[in-house]
Amino acid sequence: MKYSSLIRILFFLFFGIFLISCEVDDKPEVYEEGSNKYTNDWIYNQMKKYYKWNETMPDKGDLAVNPKEYFNRLLNKSDVYSYAVNPNLPETVPQSLRRNFGFDISFVEYQSKIYGVILYALEDSPAKNNGLLRGQLITEINGEELNLSNYEKIYKSIISANHLDLKVVSYSKETGFSKPESVSLLQGFSFSQPIFPKVFTNNNTKIGYVEIPHFDVGQAKLFQQIFQELKDQNITELVLDLRYNGGGDVSSATALSIIIAPNIIASDLFIQFEGNKNGGLVKQSFQQALESNERNVSFDLLKNVHPDIKKVYILCGKRTASASEIMINNLRPFMDVITIGEKTVGKDVAGFPIEDDRNPNTKGWILYPSIYKLFNAKHEGDYSSGINPSIAVDELQEPEIFPLGNRSELLLNTAINMQSGNTKKVKTTTARSLPLSKIYIDADPLLVKP
Repeated sequence: MKYSSLIRILFFLFFGIFLISCEVDDKPEVYEEGSNKYTNDWIYNQMKKYYKWNETMPDKGDLAVNPKEYFNRLLNKSDVYSYAVNPNLPETVPQSLRRNFGFDISFVEYQSKIYGVILYALEDSPAKNNGLLRGQLITEINGEELNLSNYEKIYKSIISANHLDLKVVSYSKETGFSKPESVSLLQGFSFSQPIFPKVFTNNNTKIGYVEIPHFDVGQAKLFQQIFQELKDQNITELVLDLRYNGGGDVSSATALSIIIAPNIIASDLFIQFEGNKNGGLVKQSFQQALESNERNVSFDLLKNVHPDIKKVYILCGKRTASASEIMINNLRPFMDVITIGEKTVGKDVAGFPIEDDRNPNTKGWILYPSIYKLFNAKHEGDYSSGINPSIAVDELQEPEIFPLGNRSELLLNTAINMQSGNTKKVKTTTARSLPLSKIYIDADPLLVKP
């Protein structure tokens, strides 16, 4: 055999072995179904594809750790909104007083005592069904009297509780403090909330007031009915109360925006979603954003109930987030938006659920990552530190807190006074709001499908 022929044979033999070796090395590792490695490998691949900050993600690392811990390791330091849930592990579900009991509280100092102020109690919730009302003051929680050194620790401890024992008092300027009452709550569900619009007359001007507790899927028809009523009553001013609205469905917020914004057409750009290199920049008109999750009511039907308004007063605060902030930011290119209250949360990101459905017989982990940064028609956004109000007002500066929609309630009263040209701030401040390092609002995703 010639030397050159031998070399040729050896070359092809070596090359064949090399190809087989490469093929074996390139084959992805297979993990045991149901193991942490199996789950975490899936988590990593989904995040690498969808996550807004996928380029800053670390390497895969140790896939054997707990999936919740593994997911958190992948997050950008600036991202405080992404989370992962396992339906089979209740402890992985984000907790809040609203989710568990149907109410929320803040804290004030009044006459050297600390009180938890009930901000709202949802209809047909454990809180409302046991007599809790907005404005009531809590003095004790689970047998512990509130003071400056323990109120935040207590607040954090009750977020995941399944029962609460409260001591509650009421206060008014006329009668002072009532006798303490004991109220016990068991964890329970609160469902979609009714909306009760009101109309006030001020100097011959009719003012509509609407408080939206949350943006739920399929609310467009309800919004159409509500604003038909307000239009029939000839309102020329509108106060939209979003101070306790933590967000929800983008299409629902879009439907309300279509009703409120003057002089818009269906093709006008409403929202821009800026993703990673895989997602790119997605632009949606009013109609496209509406139809992404709401097809029961058309753009034209919503537009037909637009009342005769040119501006909107939006009441906002520390629990105004997500889709509510979209309304504030994304209406601004089309009308004057006057915000009254406190700085909003700053959730300028959106996403959609990513479910591990590889096994049809078992519910897997569900990821809620931040996929897009949000911008309005003028590409204005970047409000991750919150949206500052046009008029800063602390609703808890007095110990007497009126019901939402009551004309004497501080933020609503401020809006009504502004419409009559009275912009004087409330001078009396007898209660001091106390800070919380973190407020546990509903961590619901923005259900967008660009």
